[in-house]
Amino acid sequence: MDLSSRQLLQGVNLYLIGMMGAGKTTVGHLLAKRLGYSFIDTDSLISQAAGKSINEIFATEGENRFRELETKILAEVSSYKNLTIATGGGIVTRKFNWSYLQHGIVVWLNVPVEVLYSRLQGDQTRPLLQDRDPLGKLQSLLEERRPLYANADIHVNVDGVETPERVTVLALAEIKRVLRSSVVN
Repeated sequence: MDLSSRQLLQGVNLYLIGMMGAGKTTVGHLLAKRLGYSFIDTDSLISQAAGKSINEIFATEGENRFRELETKILAEVSSYKNLTIATGGGIVTRKFNWSYLQHGIVVWLNVPVEVLYSRLQGDQTRPLLQDRDPLGKLQSLLEERRPLYANADIHVNVDGVETPERVTVLALAEIKRVLRSSVVN
């Protein structure tokens, strides 16, 4: 457990944002373990609450309904402490969600589109990638969301060769840096 980071955080939640395939769930698990935090994946909670997969929600109820469920789940989890929360890639698209995210520290895992594409090739569980041109779709989603992701407290640039463990170490270093500077100011 990384005690110095946990002490600096004082129970404040970490919210991982970024595109699908950025590694939010993997890195989130590792961060939670290092901090002695609990881990939550909002997409998993949405599936549990709805009793169906994300693909099924998109297919039967549409993206708007999914986004409503996403906001509801985010509102619920943000009332707890000591959590590392992996969010869905589009959670930043609803302005209202920022009112919840800003109660914690928002960490953007910024991964180049080519790396995302290589990680997601053949993944049939991503409804927004069920497109004739998945790379083009990924690029347009990233361009649309990049200015929103940039509002994060911490930006961790990932080039695709780092292991999840290395990304976790980089994220922890940035978290410490930001927390120390806020204590000093």
